[in-house]
Amino acid sequence: MSDYSTARRNMVDGQVRPSSVTDWRIIDAMRTVPRDGFVPPSLRDMSYLDLDLNVAAPGEPPRCLLRPAVTARLLQAADLHSNDHVLVVGCATGYLAALAAKLAGRVTATENQPALAEQGRDMLKRLGGFGNIELQTAPAEHGAPDRAPFDVIILNGATEIVPLQLYQQLRLGGRLVGIFGRSQPPRAEIVIRSEGDFGSRILFDVAAPVLPGLQKLPEFAF
Repeated sequence: MSDYSTARRNMVDGQVRPSSVTDWRIIDAMRTVPRDGFVPPSLRDMSYLDLDLNVAAPGEPPRCLLRPAVTARLLQAADLHSNDHVLVVGCATGYLAALAAKLAGRVTATENQPALAEQGRDMLKRLGGFGNIELQTAPAEHGAPDRAPFDVIILNGATEIVPLQLYQQLRLGGRLVGIFGRSQPPRAEIVIRSEGDFGSRILFDVAAPVLPGLQKLPEFAF
């Protein structure tokens, strides 16, 4: 694998830190975890640009690594602690899951495309030091009920629906961070589970590719 350390440092200094990301744990993780390792060879020279990168095979529905600054801002909003159990939904090849694993105690990650999930497992094994990640093949909307409850859930993409199945997998006081495309403009939000309810707060305006399974169903006209 080529040395992209300079590009990785420039990504952090030119994209992440100017986006009001002040958590040094996130900055250190993004300086350490090689984004270039989680994309196909054809995209490696684009790894550290300000882009959502589609890592799905040709002919497959798009699956993306979110833009670096967006990834960092979602992680900062999630406020991960060293004893948290985190669910990363729609992890693609596992980049966001790897970053979360640097901050949290345990990470469960799901991806609906088996080939991408396998690539993610292989990359995490090659990197080493990520024994606290379990990467499952599962639809985004299902989450990982067998591993619930979670302290934090992070969506690696947008949702056009209210993902109630995911909400139910939060621990009391747990939080879900993701991009909601139910209104225009789309917005990143944090949802917090309280006794008998779920409260939400808008974080910032941002668009992102919608996760398969979390699309709005088409409306039929008669």
